[in-house]
Amino acid sequence: MRIAMISEHASPLAAKAGPAEKGLGGADGGGQNVFVAELAAELGRRGDYVTVYTRRDAPALPGRVRLAPGVTVEHVPAGPPEHIAKDALLPWMHDFGTYLERRWAADPPDVAHAHFWMSGLAAIQAAQPAGARRVPVVQTYHALGTVKRRHRGAKDTSPASRVRLERAIGRGADAVIATCSDEVAELAAMGVPGDRVRVVPCGVDLGLFTPDGRAAGRGDGGPHRIVALSRLVERKGVDTAIRALAHLPGAELAVAGGPPRGALDADPEVRRLRRVARDAGVAGRVEFLGRVGRAEVPPLLRSASVVVTLPWYEPFGMVPLEAMACGVPVVASAVGGHLDTVLDGVTGALVPPRDPEAAAGAIRALLADPAKRAAMGRAAGDRARERYSWARVAAATAEVYRHAAALGEVAA
Repeated sequence: MRIAMISEHASPLAAKAGPAEKGLGGADGGGQNVFVAELAAELGRRGDYVTVYTRRDAPALPGRVRLAPGVTVEHVPAGPPEHIAKDALLPWMHDFGTYLERRWAADPPDVAHAHFWMSGLAAIQAAQPAGARRVPVVQTYHALGTVKRRHRGAKDTSPASRVRLERAIGRGADAVIATCSDEVAELAAMGVPGDRVRVVPCGVDLGLFTPDGRAAGRGDGGPHRIVALSRLVERKGVDTAIRALAHLPGAELAVAGGPPRGALDADPEVRRLRRVARDAGVAGRVEFLGRVGRAEVPPLLRSASVVVTLPWYEPFGMVPLEAMACGVPVVASAVGGHLDTVLDGVTGALVPPRDPEAAAGAIRALLADPAKRAAMGRAAGDRARERYSWARVAAATAEVYRHAAALGEVAA
């Protein structure tokens, strides 16, 4: 099958970049980059041919780059070739769609898979040009504007038209992939037809994330290390983890993510989090590591007694899966995809978001019981291997592609 993936702001090449390059951990770089890279590579291993279209955001980027066997990344000229925050990209999506329309007019793919709502706009525009075969479109939102607006309110920087356009995309796509069961209810409330929605979760690289291997060196804050790995934006709830640390005197917190280590002092969110740590009396037990290269994430996770991920909301959340695959229990906020991946009391603990005392209580119970931690770590690893391999995710995604293509043939 020839598959076009559209990921307008999240290049899969960022998932392969080192910490000093344009890698993961910045404001717009995270799970979607990894998702697109890993899914495309796994589909390539299955024998499919994948072209990932992402926006050219630097003038020196080549037109096409081979990502993996059967997988090519193509840089689309849409807007100036420079970094633009994803919430400011909407004016350039028509140009993105026009480029795809020209590319597909002579040689259409069998299916187009759009990642994020703006990619969906471009894909649907390009999929139905006059006089050409219509390309079936599969949509994965990765995040929904209705949820963001509910939690961020006036701080939401999304375009005002986002929610309206997301509804239109959901009704115009041939199939919609939700990454968790919580998203299905959100889509239904938006008016997306339920018969078009399929749940396919994110996956985890089980060759990279394993219980075996070295653990990163630890600081001197105490006998227990707690690790938070996250983009450093307010809604990720790192401040909740810092405030919880005030109730955990025998522990240190390592925070990975954000800008490279040398640029931490200039980052507004890092400065805010350091103030939170000072106010909570734990500044000496919180270490900011900055952006961490992909290969260094498993040793960091293995160094933890517990991994915490405490966002206000989370469309899916790949960090819990990565920690689970490393055999480390997770304390996570009971939101979004965490409700599917983390089994409360079995592979970790679920706590209310924005509740430092509840998080501290769950962490304390695990730190005080090494046998329970070990049992949860084993159960977490088993769950990750049984349910969340990329091979399993790719197979389920390919089934959605076939379903969408069949619908397209009937419509034609």
